[in-house]
Amino acid sequence: MEVKIRSMNLNDVEVVAGIDRICFSMPWSKDTFTKELLNNLSYYQCATVDDKIVGYMGMWKICDEGHITNVAVLPEYRNRGIASLLIEKIIGVCKCSEINNLTLEVRESNYEAIRVYEKYGFKSAGIRPNYYHMPTENAIIMWKTV
Repeated sequence: MEVKIRSMNLNDVEVVAGIDRICFSMPWSKDTFTKELLNNLSYYQCATVDDKIVGYMGMWKICDEGHITNVAVLPEYRNRGIASLLIEKIIGVCKCSEINNLTLEVRESNYEAIRVYEKYGFKSAGIRPNYYHMPTENAIIMWKTV
């Protein structure tokens, strides 16, 4: 299985929004993804297998920091290193873009994602109480120095 990482474009919005509906209890709309792609301070990548989008990742650039907005991989493609490839791509972008730190929030029960982030040097820096809904759950705030 060959995974390719490429920039997300407006033609990808419908598929990516579908992935979001599968992966998240409160998914973003197609309109939200369109607005993100038109924002020059956002950066979105897709992971593809045989030209099929199987995952994506987004980040906002805020001054010299990157805020990872979403990481999603279709369930049938998980545990194959796709999220790792997306994270490696974002870290590489940060190194070339004067981004010194990366941050994200993750559900405290999402142990698999937490392990992946820790593998790349993200550290827990606090809790956002009741950050997530459906179900209500705390978020762990994680940071990484690039």
